[in-house]
Amino acid sequence: MIRNVNKLLKKTKLKKKNLPLQKNQQNAKPQDVLHKDFNVNVETIRSIYENCMDVVFRPFLLFGKTRAILIYIDGLSDMEGLDENVLLPLMKQADGETPSFTELLENKLPVTKVKRVNLLADCIESISMGNPILLCEGEQAACSLGFPKWEKRSIEEPEAEAVVRGPREGFTESLQVSTSQLRRIIKSPALKIQSVKIGNYTRTTVALAYIEGIADQTLIEETANRLKRIEIDGILESSYIEEMIEDNPYSPFPQILSTERPDVACANLLEGRVVILVEGTPFTLIAPVTFFSLMQVQEDYYQRFLISTLIRWLRYLFLAVALFLPSLYVAVTTFHQEMVPSALLLSIAASRETVPFPAIIEVLLMEITFEALREAGVRLPKQVGAAVSIVGALVIGQAAVQAGLVSAPMVIVVAITGIASFMIPDYIAGITIRMLRFPFIFLAGTLGLLGVTMGLIAIVIHLCSLRSFGEPYLAPLAPLKVRELKDVLWRAPWWMMDTRPKFPGGSNLYRQAPNQAPSPNKGGETNNE
Repeated sequence: MIRNVNKLLKKTKLKKKNLPLQKNQQNAKPQDVLHKDFNVNVETIRSIYENCMDVVFRPFLLFGKTRAILIYIDGLSDMEGLDENVLLPLMKQADGETPSFTELLENKLPVTKVKRVNLLADCIESISMGNPILLCEGEQAACSLGFPKWEKRSIEEPEAEAVVRGPREGFTESLQVSTSQLRRIIKSPALKIQSVKIGNYTRTTVALAYIEGIADQTLIEETANRLKRIEIDGILESSYIEEMIEDNPYSPFPQILSTERPDVACANLLEGRVVILVEGTPFTLIAPVTFFSLMQVQEDYYQRFLISTLIRWLRYLFLAVALFLPSLYVAVTTFHQEMVPSALLLSIAASRETVPFPAIIEVLLMEITFEALREAGVRLPKQVGAAVSIVGALVIGQAAVQAGLVSAPMVIVVAITGIASFMIPDYIAGITIRMLRFPFIFLAGTLGLLGVTMGLIAIVIHLCSLRSFGEPYLAPLAPLKVRELKDVLWRAPWWMMDTRPKFPGGSNLYRQAPNQAPSPNKGGETNNE
């Protein structure tokens, strides 16, 4: 029976989107539609929810005459609301004739969200979402009542994305709350939010948000089609969807941006991107993205452009440090000692005199240990995680140097590399750089600087071939878009950024009026009389 219900839900998901109720009913097979017999409908739903102790079947007499039953899940529905707004008015004795089912929906139920459903699959889906179902004798339809209520986390400051300046609120696991946060920032009706159910068992609601007139219609349709193609048992987190819809699943670089900040999502919506929100997780997905957007944070646009530009240059510098510093150390100390000044070379040689391992083994030993300590700090409780990772790194590094297993310069190189990796704003992009560091170390240990150069060329070629929903990954540098460079390597002042990024097919390019540079004489002359 459960397998049949999953098939019904799967078929209904494809039928019900953007179709009127009458057409949905015409396309349904007879066994999918509610039966004319009240007892058959009740027993069918009872058999589906067999051995489910939290599913409540509340029978009563409708206006003291007609049999009816209220079906809901305890813990997902508002019990007080059902008592006051459903059971209390419907169990009163009717003065005259019993109202029809249509009159019951329109005039007798003081409920905001009421929906007539004719399919068994719709009834099961409504109950699973916390909306009770009302069945009445003599009716081949049911009434879905909007009374969902469950425990949920309040709006808090996002922990994964530190906020220096800006709104200190993040998305929550409730999709309704998350969409309302978008609506509170973007009040225009041009903000469109479509939904789809994904997961044969979880029936997770996934919302696609975009701004009509700004987002390209081709991008919207492509994103919707990729979501519809997903066939899976369940969606527990937005990363499930991210892996299912990205362009190149074998690339280590993230092609979809994830965030739990509503202001970041709205900023990307205003640039013509689409946002995917998933029920049950605060992390939303943004597409398309470029490599340079992964190196930007929202605070770049909340503080003065000169400061933002300086910090952005610092990020790119330490991105190179995080990726190349250990491999360059190995290459120089192993193959290219002539590139190091004599005094520094003597110091390095003296510190490595007692080390029994070659440089490549030395750096791999320290890098793996550092990564293990960092992962241990993440998995440990917050009260001790940071202390263990910091104290462990200090103790192990000092003990390794004193024991002669590694040299002091190697500890410095690994420490600087670890600090540099924390400068990368996007967490997944940071993991990618940490992962690519090891192939570069092997190339440096075998081929020297030639190997490092070959690895760099291979990465650049790979990045040039990547696309995110049709957008080149290295845009606007490859291909070159001169007008958009003002928000890549530096952050131009707001009064200069009158155009938004141009995605393939986009037509609405201007986001503000031109020539808005501040001037003391702008806005009319001052009357001193």
